[in-house]
Amino acid sequence: MSGQWTTELQVAQVRVARPTDKLKEVEKFYCEGVGLEKVGSFIGHRGYNGLMIGLPSASYHLEFTEHNEGSPCPAPSRDNLLVLYIPNHEMIQRIAKRLAQMGYPEVEPENPYWVEKGMTIEDPDGWRLVLMNTEGI
Repeated sequence: MSGQWTTELQVAQVRVARPTDKLKEVEKFYCEGVGLEKVGSFIGHRGYNGLMIGLPSASYHLEFTEHNEGSPCPAPSRDNLLVLYIPNHEMIQRIAKRLAQMGYPEVEPENPYWVEKGMTIEDPDGWRLVLMNTEGI
């Protein structure tokens, strides 16, 4: 791998988007619980409200949208994951403790690979977040 983008694909920003019918709970989970930053939001855009969450000064983020007629979105499987690679094990423990206190305990991952150095937690919609330790890698 060269570590550089191909000249055929010049990407300026990456956004991963999914619907929710629990926008306020999702914001609390990812911002207060995980510690990501709210980087933007919108209300009433063509029947949608939305929220963008990411890392400070990053050109990639998550977008959650909620339609005014409802946006049910159960996770399609327990193996649909957002994985955050975190080098500090103590930080993972603090995040997991904070989320558990908010009512989001660790859950058993579908794939046992994530058990060795990671913790899996379901967000308000049942989508899974893995806090993966990269210490010593």
